[in-house]
Amino acid sequence: MRYVLVVLVLIALAVVAAAIYFRLAPMPAETWHVDPATATAPDSPNFTLRRGADAIMLPDAPATVAARLAATAEGEGAQLIAGSLEDGFATYVVRSRLMGYPDAISIRLTETETGTRAEVFSRSRFGYSDMGVNAARVARWFDLP
Repeated sequence: MRYVLVVLVLIALAVVAAAIYFRLAPMPAETWHVDPATATAPDSPNFTLRRGADAIMLPDAPATVAARLAATAEGEGAQLIAGSLEDGFATYVVRSRLMGYPDAISIRLTETETGTRAEVFSRSRFGYSDMGVNAARVARWFDLP
């Protein structure tokens, strides 16, 4: 019985240590600030990459889109780590509520004749599958169906 208790305490300590690590894991801009237009898709399915024919086309001007995205990012507690949406290219870090897993979302906004083209690369730092979290975030941030 004592052995089981010791194992349970060690498991609990490992979970707490992992939670602390995930919450404090650095997300350096030089690694995560990646242009979605030229990004290389990871081998794992823990990302969403919208570019080229899959880019998001919006009817509003880039300044309007940038302001709306910045407000949405702030509302979700995202931290800007590089660039500026006003300048057309920015990267944010968003952490999950429970464990603090970090995800990076890089956005490039380009003015078009009909509005704004948004190229987006949202990806998880940890894990193999994101269970659709990145695709859901892109849909939410860009108000997609």
